[in-house]
Amino acid sequence: MHTSSLARASWLALPLVLLGSCTGQAAEGASVSGSVEVLLGNPLLLTLVIIAAGMALGAIRLWGISLGSSGVLFAGLVLGHLGRDAEWAVPDGIGSFGLVLFVYAVGLGAGSTFFRAFRDQGRNLAILAVVTVGVGALTAIGVAELAAIPGDLAAGLFAGSLTSTPALAAGIQAAQAAGSDGLAVSIGYGVAYPVGVVAVVVFAQLLPKVLRQDLDALASEEEGAVADADRIDRFALQVLNPAIFGKRVKEVPLLERLGGQITRVLEGDRLVPIKADHRFELGQIVLLIADAATAEAVIPVIGRPAEAPVIIDSDHDRGEVVVTSPDVLATPLRDLHLRSRFGVTVARIERYGVSFVPSAEGALSMGDRVTVVGEPKGLEAFARAAGHRARKADETSLVSIAAGVSVGIVLGLIPITVPGLGSFALGMAGGPLIVGLLFAHYGRVFGLVGYMPAAARFFTQELGLTLFLAAASFSAGAHLSETLATHGALPFALAAAVALVTMAVAYVVARYVLKMGLLRIIGGTCGAMTSTAGIGAIVAQTDSDAPVTSYAAAYPVALVLMTAFAQLVVALVGP
Repeated sequence: MHTSSLARASWLALPLVLLGSCTGQAAEGASVSGSVEVLLGNPLLLTLVIIAAGMALGAIRLWGISLGSSGVLFAGLVLGHLGRDAEWAVPDGIGSFGLVLFVYAVGLGAGSTFFRAFRDQGRNLAILAVVTVGVGALTAIGVAELAAIPGDLAAGLFAGSLTSTPALAAGIQAAQAAGSDGLAVSIGYGVAYPVGVVAVVVFAQLLPKVLRQDLDALASEEEGAVADADRIDRFALQVLNPAIFGKRVKEVPLLERLGGQITRVLEGDRLVPIKADHRFELGQIVLLIADAATAEAVIPVIGRPAEAPVIIDSDHDRGEVVVTSPDVLATPLRDLHLRSRFGVTVARIERYGVSFVPSAEGALSMGDRVTVVGEPKGLEAFARAAGHRARKADETSLVSIAAGVSVGIVLGLIPITVPGLGSFALGMAGGPLIVGLLFAHYGRVFGLVGYMPAAARFFTQELGLTLFLAAASFSAGAHLSETLATHGALPFALAAAVALVTMAVAYVVARYVLKMGLLRIIGGTCGAMTSTAGIGAIVAQTDSDAPVTSYAAAYPVALVLMTAFAQLVVALVGP
C-alpha cells in the first residue's frame, strides 16, 4: 500500500517523539526546556515529527483495523496539547499547501469513475451516496441545534462521523470564512473519527449476523443475479438491416451514439480486422465489442446474433499500447481516423484501473492502456504514433500540476450565491477537487495533461494529507482541553448519533427503496461514508467483489458531496 513507505520512514523520527512526550508529561503544561524544546521549536522539524509519530501510530493494527494517515491527526492533537505553553508552531501556510495537493490528487484519482457512477447500477449507488451524506449532514445540524453547539464543532462531528478528511478541510475553510479560527472543526473531527470508524466496522461485521444472512450464499446469489452488463464481451452479429447495406461503420451515426466497437469481419473462415473502407453487406458476420446493455441496443441496428459459431484467431492481430504521445490526446476517436491511417480499431481502454469500450466521441488520455485490433503493420505504426515513449507514462508534469492547482484555487475563490442561503465559495478544499475531477475525466484541458502516474499521485495525496492534518491538528490541540471541559463527553455521544442515524437511514433506503442486495448495501454504505476500514471488514468475510464495486461507485460521489455539505453545516448552524 502507498502508505507503507511513509510509515516505515516514520520510525526514524520516533525517538524524538518519545522524548518529547516524556518531557511534556513531566512538565505538566509548563514550558519544555533544554534540547527537546530547541528541536521542537523548529517549525519544520516539529511538522515532520508530528507526521512521523502519526504515521507510526496509524501503522498499528488492532483487530484488523488501523488509523492509517489519520494517525497524524491524533499525534498533532497530543503534541499541540503538550506544547500549548511552549513556543512551538508549524510553518505558516503549510497546511493550506498540503490541502490543495491532497484534494487535487484525490480528484485526479476519482475523476475517471466519478462521472460513470451515475450510470447503470452505479446510479442506485450514487443515490445511496447522496442520501447517506445528506442524512449525515441533516443529523449533524439537528443534534447541533438540540445540544446548542457551534457550527464549526458540528461540521467536525459530521466529517469525523463519516470519516471524511475532505469534509474536514472544507469545514475548516468555511469556518474561517465565517470569522472563526476553525479549530473546533479539527477537534470535533478528532473526537468523532474513531467513533465513525468503529461504527462502520461494526455495521459491516454485525449486520449479516443480525439479519441471519450467510455471506457465502449471498455471494453466489449475487453472482448469478448480476447480469453481465458491466462485463466487456464479444458478440458475433449477422448483417441483416437494409438501412446499413453499403455503408461504412462511420457512416452509421446510430452505431457511434450507442457505443461499442465493430472490430472484425468474417472473411472465409477467419475473423479479420475491419478496414476503414469496409462496407456492410447482407449476411456478413461482424464482431462487436461491447457490454451487454450496449450490445442489446446495437444488435437490432446490425441485424441479429450469428447462428453459426465463429473462431477468433487474434494472437497476431491484437495488441496493447500505453498512450504517451500528446499527438493523440484529447481528440475524439472519430477525428483521429485510426482505421484510415493505421487500419486499427480501439476495442477497449483501461484508465486508472477501469476498463470500458470507447464511443466515437471518446478520447484517449495520457497513460491509457488501450487494446487495439488490426494487422501487424498497422499495430506497429499505431504503437509508434501513440506510445513511442514508454517512459513518459512514468513522468509527472509539474507544469500541469501547478496550473491545475492554481486554477482550482481561483475556482474556489469565486462566490456562489444560493437563494435563501446567501453566498459561499468552494474554497481550497472544493476548487482543486473539482478541477482534478474534470482534468482526469477529459484527459487534456487547454493543453494541460490531466494525468499523474499512480505512484506520484499516491505520494502527492499522502504528503498533502499529512501536511494538512499536522497543521490543523496541532493548532487544535492547544485548545483541546478547553473544548472537552466545556462540552464533556457530549461530542462523543453526538458523533455516535450522527453515525448510527446515517447508517440506519441508508440501510432502509437501500433495502426497501432501491431494492439492493445486502452485499451491495454494505459496500455502498461504506463507500458513502468513505470508510476504508469498513470495506476492509466486509472484504475479509467474503470473496465476492460486489461490496468492492459498490464501494468504488459510491465513494467518489460521496467524496465530492461531503465538501459541500460540510460548508452547509457551518452556514446553517452558525456560531
